[in-house]
Amino acid sequence: MKASAMMQRDMTVASDVSASRPWLAAYPPGMRPDIDTEALGTLNDLYTRSIAAFADRPAATCFGSDLTYADLGRQARALATHLQADGVGKGDRVAIMLPNVPSYPVAIVGVHLAGAVVVNINPLYTSREVAAQIADSGARVLIVLENFAHTVAGALGEIDLRRVVLAAPGDGLGLKGRAINLASRHVRKAVPPYRLPAGLTVRLGAVLKKRGVPRSVPVSPDDLAFLQYTGGTTGVAKAAMLTHRNVSANVEQCATWFESLDTSRRRVTVTALPLYHIFALTACFLFSVRTGGSCLLIPNPRDCDGFVKILSRTRFTGLAGVNTLFNMLVNHPKIGTVDFSALDFVIGGGTAVQSTVAAQWKTLTGRTIIEGYGLSETSPVLCANPHTLPAFSGTIGYPLPSTLVSIRDPDGRPVPFGERGELCAKGPQVMPGYWNRPDETERVMTPDGYFRTGDIAVMDEDGQVRIVDRLKDMILVSGFNVYPNEVEDVMASHPGVLECAVVGTPSAETGEMVVAHVVLKDLGVSADALRAYARTQLTGYKVPRAVVLHDALPKTNVGKVLRRVLRDETPPA
Repeated sequence: MKASAMMQRDMTVASDVSASRPWLAAYPPGMRPDIDTEALGTLNDLYTRSIAAFADRPAATCFGSDLTYADLGRQARALATHLQADGVGKGDRVAIMLPNVPSYPVAIVGVHLAGAVVVNINPLYTSREVAAQIADSGARVLIVLENFAHTVAGALGEIDLRRVVLAAPGDGLGLKGRAINLASRHVRKAVPPYRLPAGLTVRLGAVLKKRGVPRSVPVSPDDLAFLQYTGGTTGVAKAAMLTHRNVSANVEQCATWFESLDTSRRRVTVTALPLYHIFALTACFLFSVRTGGSCLLIPNPRDCDGFVKILSRTRFTGLAGVNTLFNMLVNHPKIGTVDFSALDFVIGGGTAVQSTVAAQWKTLTGRTIIEGYGLSETSPVLCANPHTLPAFSGTIGYPLPSTLVSIRDPDGRPVPFGERGELCAKGPQVMPGYWNRPDETERVMTPDGYFRTGDIAVMDEDGQVRIVDRLKDMILVSGFNVYPNEVEDVMASHPGVLECAVVGTPSAETGEMVVAHVVLKDLGVSADALRAYARTQLTGYKVPRAVVLHDALPKTNVGKVLRRVLRDETPPA
């Protein structure tokens, strides 16, 4: 590095108010400011330790049955042995296309024990989307729930798969007869017709019944563990390369953050968010493996009646969700049948939790929603509130141990406390880059090695961070910045509103104007009444110029509202 570049980098870091890590003063007494990344090992080491230490404990519960850690280890080894015999070697990519069924944990552990890389695929993708992701990743083996085999069949002309492993809903639990039918109904009532070449397919259930000892593969912490696809900060579908070190570090960071939790009793985390999403993958499954807990797998959380029925029959200690999930639950007519007395932490992420929803949740359960923050590129957690938080803060809390956060202006210069800027982060959980996309990697990394998140944030003097909005979602009205999250929070506080999403649309008069897309709880409320309410809470340029009423808002399978779709549907003024 040239001397001038080094000097520029040093000056940038020296002028950064966050360089002194002010958030460390807010850490609970005794909490380590850093984790020992050299002592972490790989995810395979984590699996091996936990399977041995917690053999008789449930690792996952689904369809009323448990998958113990011993079961997980035995079946993962059987799968790994089969994959290796089928030609899968170190670094090969194996795609997993499953909802939250018991074979998902088995598949993740099995693929890693074989020395391969997991490529998570949304099972609700179309054939075109599946083909694009498999082709980009170079995966030659796909593990898929049979209910979605027709999608794979439609993609075969565009991809070169060596093997398709077909899973049934109850695989991993040893279910038979009526229990298998019950499991199938939880996921989908019928398997759509499909046709796959006979020599291409193998049944996962048959593979898991065999005993196997996979050959040892020398996996290192810096080897790839996941290709995690994301729209990232630019909207282009690409895969974040997550190493064993990245993900193991983030699991250890989370374990350190929650180390005062009582792990001596059986811990059960409600896992309604899909495991193919990085939030549930790390915060639910891998965190549970690290602490000897169990995931209560919810295959179809959109079936809210069924979801509430499962919760009413279970004592659970943790829950991770997004705003739409919490909102759905607090408004369900039978939510009063659920016992929340054992619940000791609730994590909100993925998108901002609205203060109104957080207040309703606290009234219902007596528990505070703890917001955290992260991205696929960061394994995912960068910041979190303490789990002892007495009241909802509306912030994403403090950087985790071994995590540096810097708020920077458009030119990459750090801004003072209290000023808005792009949240940039550095730590052992940050990816080395995007798969086969060096240009995209360069675009999101700063010269001094920070990852640019694309989110606008403010840091307080104590190091607490508040997300203002996505950089690309900001609305510019007559030269004034309008942040959709703020307007959404106000609109959602109206008693007649169930859900709200705010976007900008071009305006000849003001450049852009604010448009609120609303789902009503009280159908008697008018758009004009909502605009009048907003005027009592917001300065003039922030008030929605238009309110569009919907029966439902478009969402991802994780529950994030698709603002992009709403923008495309909103005509210019």
